[in-house]
Amino acid sequence: MTDSLMHASTAGTPSHLPPDHPAVAHGRVGVLLLNLGTPDATDYWSMRRYLKEFLSDRRVIEEPRWKWWPILNLIILSVRPGPKGRDYDKIWNKERNEGPLKTITRGQAEQLAARLAGSENPGDAKVVVDWAMRYASPNTASRLEALQQAGCDRILLVPLYPQYAAATTATACDQAFRALMEMRWQPAIRVAPAYHDDPAYIEALAKSITAQLSALPFQPERIIATFHGMPQKYLEAGDPYHCECMKTSRLVRETLGIPKERWLTTFQSRFGNDPWLQPYTDKTVERLAKEGIKRLALVAPGFSADCLETLEELDVENREIFESNGGEQFAYLTALNDTPEGIDVIEAVVRRELMGWV
Repeated sequence: MTDSLMHASTAGTPSHLPPDHPAVAHGRVGVLLLNLGTPDATDYWSMRRYLKEFLSDRRVIEEPRWKWWPILNLIILSVRPGPKGRDYDKIWNKERNEGPLKTITRGQAEQLAARLAGSENPGDAKVVVDWAMRYASPNTASRLEALQQAGCDRILLVPLYPQYAAATTATACDQAFRALMEMRWQPAIRVAPAYHDDPAYIEALAKSITAQLSALPFQPERIIATFHGMPQKYLEAGDPYHCECMKTSRLVRETLGIPKERWLTTFQSRFGNDPWLQPYTDKTVERLAKEGIKRLALVAPGFSADCLETLEELDVENREIFESNGGEQFAYLTALNDTPEGIDVIEAVVRRELMGWV
């Protein structure tokens, strides 16, 4: 079991069962935080396993199997594991031998559990908190099983994606539903919705950004709110992600009181040759530097926890792009992570969605 899982006592039997009935853990509510995933190590084969699982997901790559299978297995999985492993190694948590996304998500679960427990003994808490990854470990099925064994007959799934996308929120839920299909005795399930315009989320972002800007030794001439990209055709197929990103960006800018001309919204991490959501973050950073902008800050409101796409792509790659094209002062403002502000957001979402259960 993971560190955050509060263990249920199986002693005792529900009053409506016969006295000789086997002890049954019951009456608890589970909260399962769901995030994307991270490789188990940075070596070639660990990276290959992770990329294969990730890029085989039909929610992520919506290409016909006959077309995508040879590209993935004969080209991508031969070429990308090495370079990606080196990228992960730059940000790897060497002390715990894991990616930062795993470290942070565990911390979020542990802190949320402490808040929900209140004055209760953690071992007797009615709400049990755990966490899982869509790809790699700890996997969703194992954590759902652990929650059920801990006496949770009702479970709230909480995808940690503020903006809904089929390639993130939906696939996390798909994985949970696949696990439920294998259960004879299923718990009741709720899914927390995306929270892109939740006042608690917008307030926490504004508070975090304000604190980090005030700590900088310079005042940025421009601030870029950068979100993970997706193929343009996903938007055209009806995915609400782009609209929710734009609304988040606008609400945060308005809360901060930053003029429109100082605030830009862009999309990062494109992959392949198809058009993705634009404007692109790296191209925007390059353009601003060439236009004479000397001081720049990037913030990634769509990430609930820092990971490769923020710590390496934004803070390393985009910093290099900016500085190599004439920029002088650059800052990446970290995600909410497991800071008090970050836990405030998750707690607000969870408490709202648990109403009627707790």
